[in-house]
Amino acid sequence: MAEKSFKYVILGGGVAAGYAAREFANQGVKFGELAIISKEAVAPYERPALSKAYLFPEFASLFLDLLLHSKFHTAIGFAAPARLPGFHTCVGSGGERLLPEWYAEKGIALILGTEIVKADLASKTLISAAGEIFKFHILVIATGSTVIRLTDFGVQGADSKNIFYLREVDDADKLVEAIKAKKKGKAVIVGGGYIGLELSAVMKINNLDVSMVYPEPWCMPRLFTAGIAAFYEGYYANKGIQIIKGTVAVGFNADADGEVKEVKLKDGRVLEADIVVVGVGGRPLTVLFKGQVEEDKGGIKTDSFFRTSVPDVYAVGDVATFPMKMYDEMRRVEHVDHSRKSAEHAVKAIFASEVGKSVDEYDYLPYFYSRSFNLSWQFYGDNVGATVLFGDNNPSSENPKFGSYWIKDGKVVGAFLESGTPEENKAIAKVARVQPPAESLDQLAKEGLTFACKI
Repeated sequence: MAEKSFKYVILGGGVAAGYAAREFANQGVKFGELAIISKEAVAPYERPALSKAYLFPEFASLFLDLLLHSKFHTAIGFAAPARLPGFHTCVGSGGERLLPEWYAEKGIALILGTEIVKADLASKTLISAAGEIFKFHILVIATGSTVIRLTDFGVQGADSKNIFYLREVDDADKLVEAIKAKKKGKAVIVGGGYIGLELSAVMKINNLDVSMVYPEPWCMPRLFTAGIAAFYEGYYANKGIQIIKGTVAVGFNADADGEVKEVKLKDGRVLEADIVVVGVGGRPLTVLFKGQVEEDKGGIKTDSFFRTSVPDVYAVGDVATFPMKMYDEMRRVEHVDHSRKSAEHAVKAIFASEVGKSVDEYDYLPYFYSRSFNLSWQFYGDNVGATVLFGDNNPSSENPKFGSYWIKDGKVVGAFLESGTPEENKAIAKVARVQPPAESLDQLAKEGLTFACKI
């Protein structure tokens, strides 16, 4: 099979790939120099849509005019369901939607439906499952993460039908079909993190009976404090979602057709289920490069320009473990915001180096967000140290609005806000970046959002 050669290759077709491609175009990449190789069959898209608007009920589209001209959509979290090509990158950050035609116009080869099974960085060669050979001069690794599956651990019945994971459009399409087929059925969400919270909400919007199961003492434990989590758990319970904490799924029972019917929990309980969605984390896709690049903290180690230990090889997004300048330590970040920004920064660094120039070191402010029902929160900075909670965090309030600060060594290093305005969210971001002193935790709690708005 004839080999194909490109000056630049982006390996992976997710968010980072789309934003890297746009930056390549901005930097003046020449026609035919760049290729994106992706195992997915579609051009890069904004992956967060899959756990939100992609799963909205289709009947919402019948009421689109109502939704657009009233507060109805805000009150219950509805909008018309998202579908491609509507959320190709880079619309998620307010940018241009890059359709397949855009790549063709720029002379960027979109090599889709192509899984790379071998990478030889020394010879700058990639080989696909079909035996195709791709040569590169500069490689940008943007392979992202894969979901952790219960079948990986031999969980009994975990291969039953209607047990779903959510990572790609194909996964979301299968889940949409199951939701249609199991109207008013029972859904069990395994996991209490991002996917667990967002999928529980969207399943409830689809009028399913929802239970959420996770082993931790509260939801989103990697970020939320007990006080923050108590609000979301209470809010979800008020929506009719059953929350089961402190236990795990240890098996699944299926019917004669192989469809899941029950979820067996470690504490002995058995939950009825027509649909199960598992969201228990992910792993960075680095296996192709094992033994070829230096690794750190589960990812591929890079410098502040996303250069790996191998010349002409860069790593961005979920797979990159990079110097977090603000905190003077190496970190790996799994979030769409970092995927976008790291991809752009790496491409700028590539072009600068080619003309003997340099760019500033990557100076990332950690940022996380989520939306569900009519809730929307944002977090900036580092969630370490003492915490204070402020505002109205009563889950039964008509318009709850609250936040939290993290204080370390007398400085505010992190800030969280639920239902903030754009201006207020900018204010908490500034607090996390500036790290102002906090002399009294009691005073900080009393000032609440006012403290951020005056910085």
